[in-house]
Amino acid sequence: MDTNTIIKASLALGGIGFLMGGILAVASKVFYVEVDAKVQLIRELLPGINCGACGYPGCEGAAEGIAEGRASNTACVAGGADLAKQIGALLRMEVSDAVGVANKALLRCGGGSSQVAHRYVYDGQPDCQMAEQLAGGPLLCSYGCLGLGSCVSACPFVAIVIGEDGLPKIDWNDCRSCGACVTACPRGIIALVLENKEVHVLCRSHDLGKEVRAVCKKGCIACKACEKACEFDAIHVIDNLAVIDYQKCTSCKKCVEKCPTSCLVDIGADK
Repeated sequence: MDTNTIIKASLALGGIGFLMGGILAVASKVFYVEVDAKVQLIRELLPGINCGACGYPGCEGAAEGIAEGRASNTACVAGGADLAKQIGALLRMEVSDAVGVANKALLRCGGGSSQVAHRYVYDGQPDCQMAEQLAGGPLLCSYGCLGLGSCVSACPFVAIVIGEDGLPKIDWNDCRSCGACVTACPRGIIALVLENKEVHVLCRSHDLGKEVRAVCKKGCIACKACEKACEFDAIHVIDNLAVIDYQKCTSCKKCVEKCPTSCLVDIGADK
């Protein structure tokens, strides 16, 4: 290849590059979309983990929704009350000092590996959804926690670990109420509960007491001892399962003391 050919090729490539650069520069001016400064400021305040709990696909969409008035300053549940106040101050909104009591994720099952009977040993992928599809899961209790960590994988805040008993342990200090673990659980036994409520029923079984005893040592057997112990009419056995009315519950813990299977617990002691 002679020198002239090399020079011509270099000039041609350089010309093409210059032309394309010019086209991109013009296009950037023609198609420029001005970004609302409020959106950028709100976006910087948001946690940036794109959990989707606000109903938007990510923090960028949430920021736009809040800036445009389509979402409130409390839209980001993961940010909590402090973030709601910061956004309210940024938008010059009147924000109450009491934005509300935070919700926290709670595993409503106390049947750890030593408490619940198994129908088979699961040796597949550590995923609760997959185990559930295999003959309804390895547990004889069809309501119990499978303990394979789908909630752990789903939590963007690393607030859940699997404990020694095979049950997920949720750290309320790190939980941001995004609900990702609630969605990930195929058995629906993780729920968002009010942080200031201390007494909870860690069982979701609606089977008869005899059937519950046969498969789990920690399940609710519908004995109604809790009903008799409660002086405030705050707990009743409905469809073979104890249900707490938190508007009446005073957290006196008397039902916890009387529960023969310890499925009624005081989580306040563990905070």
